[in-house]
Amino acid sequence: MGSAARVPTAHPTGTAPPVRGAVAGLDDRLVLDPARPLYVCHVRGPLTLAVVSIARLRTLDERARTALESRHLGPAEAARLRQLSLPKRRLEWLAGRLALKHGVCAYRGRHFGERTGTRDVRIGAVADGLRAGRPRVALPVERGSPVEVGLSHSVDFAVAVCGPRAVGIDVEHTRRMPPLLSELLAPSSGAARDAESAGLRAMPPALRWTCKEAVLKHFGFGLRVDPREVELTDWRADGRFSWRAGPGLVRHLSREDGTDGAHGTGRTDGTCFDSWAREVDGYSVALVWR
Repeated sequence: MGSAARVPTAHPTGTAPPVRGAVAGLDDRLVLDPARPLYVCHVRGPLTLAVVSIARLRTLDERARTALESRHLGPAEAARLRQLSLPKRRLEWLAGRLALKHGVCAYRGRHFGERTGTRDVRIGAVADGLRAGRPRVALPVERGSPVEVGLSHSVDFAVAVCGPRAVGIDVEHTRRMPPLLSELLAPSSGAARDAESAGLRAMPPALRWTCKEAVLKHFGFGLRVDPREVELTDWRADGRFSWRAGPGLVRHLSREDGTDGAHGTGRTDGTCFDSWAREVDGYSVALVWR
């Protein structure tokens, strides 16, 4: 699979990547094109995003798909893929693994000058607890500094994001929201609706949902925590959005999450996080990182 981004050597192996690096913004770089098998871009954060087209994977015959799997998956991953009985689930899982692996390789190439093979990038997950299923990256111990990842699938795409600290991403095909979700997204009262900023009132319902889910995925909780515990407070013209954590979310947070809100001393209004959301090529996309 080809990449749209070059991976230059930027920093010696083992040095820390720049904090909030001044690279191209998300509005300028993120593309969702089903005709492109793989698209990789580096954006402010410093983050690397990798987009794999599930639509293109669907067009591959069995021989081509097997060759792709052999090139990028390790034995345990190939065995896991074979255990998935539903074709749709197999394609999503494969696309997600490819997005994560290519994203990690590109991120470490850009910020550490490393050439990492996709088969050397092993993807695990938190085994249990409220954060069960949160993806984790395992690299050979000599590779040094870790990389944090997030992943989302929707219809024709799997999108992975990689960075030096926790990241959350949600991607949803833009559609009319079901009544139940619309109710979850609505302000709790008329007064709350009247108090919304002009930017937030302009935010489409599907994009509101992706923002809430990206926040929860950033912490590894996903929908185990009620999305109503994430209160959106503004959406700016440059795509940045702001939010506030409700008490049901705050009680699960710790210093490792960038806040000590669980103990009543940290900021839980989202101001210590970067948050961005846009409609991109027919999809609602939201990212949260710090």
